[in-house]
Amino acid sequence: MSDNYTSSDNYTGSDSYTDSDKNTNNQSSVESGLPLLSSLDMATFVSRGFLRMDEVVPDALNQAFLQSIDHREDSDGQSVQEHYQRVMDSSNVPVVNAGTPLFAAYAADSALANVLAVPAVAGAIASLVGPAPVFDHHFLHMTFPASFYSASNRPQASQHTHQDSTIDPRMAFDMQLMYFPTDVTLAMGGTRFVPGTHLRVVSEAAIARYQNIRGQQHMVCKAGTVLFLHNGIWHGGGLNRSDTIRYMFKIRMAPSSRQTRLWDDSDITAAHFQQGPIFWTGANARRDPIHDILTTAEPWFEADTGRLEYLNRIRLWRYLLGDKNFDADYWLTRVENEYV
Repeated sequence: MSDNYTSSDNYTGSDSYTDSDKNTNNQSSVESGLPLLSSLDMATFVSRGFLRMDEVVPDALNQAFLQSIDHREDSDGQSVQEHYQRVMDSSNVPVVNAGTPLFAAYAADSALANVLAVPAVAGAIASLVGPAPVFDHHFLHMTFPASFYSASNRPQASQHTHQDSTIDPRMAFDMQLMYFPTDVTLAMGGTRFVPGTHLRVVSEAAIARYQNIRGQQHMVCKAGTVLFLHNGIWHGGGLNRSDTIRYMFKIRMAPSSRQTRLWDDSDITAAHFQQGPIFWTGANARRDPIHDILTTAEPWFEADTGRLEYLNRIRLWRYLLGDKNFDADYWLTRVENEYV
């Protein structure tokens, strides 16, 4: 595995973020009337780098989206390149400039605008990147059956494992929404990703030689499923062994303001900020569930350096809480305890 990168030096903590700012952010999200994520949802995203909503987009919208991209059941002997060109020429997917406000990127009542307006989807977006996210880019990813490669005389292969864009040391994060408009079977090569890798920063394809990592997941889902990913998660497209094109539409979006308490944080109690006993806990010890989520290992964690991910998770949770003193199991406090 690659060396771990931490970004604590970039975080100034709550002394640069006031309670009034925190209340304004949370109030604007709550007043939206959307079904916002819970604190347990957010802690899971912080720890694992993804959230999944199965069959959240109604089938009528899935069919409208497929119609908008001029979906066809057969290839007519086309190569991968020819099929992509045909879709780009004939589909209704717009060309959008980076930096456009997300909700101005798609025409009103278009299939994509309506997908983003599904209440659960809109609530997750607001909880993760705020009420006014910025469009980065989008792309219609397709994995093709072997017949398309035969037409171009090139080998069929899965996409390499990678972390999108480039080395990104920010504490803030972009969110990548992946929408699956059709059923995805195991044979179709659904997107694979490795939970918990989002804070293990690497240089894009430096991890390309890793094709199978303990704990990785492959998207097998019903139509209308949406995957919300931290921009840093390790992922790649699979090999399509079926006879059907597999679609995934991705939108990368960025926050336009600090991502602090954008979700429904009404389930956070005072006990969340208190430290409890470690190891020798007694028979009836009760732990805050978010502390458990933040300190649960992934299968790929090494026994030693895997612990660095606990520190990275807690740093990100501090950032999202707007509280530079929060800790779970004393992981950060013990390494910050120095007097000079």
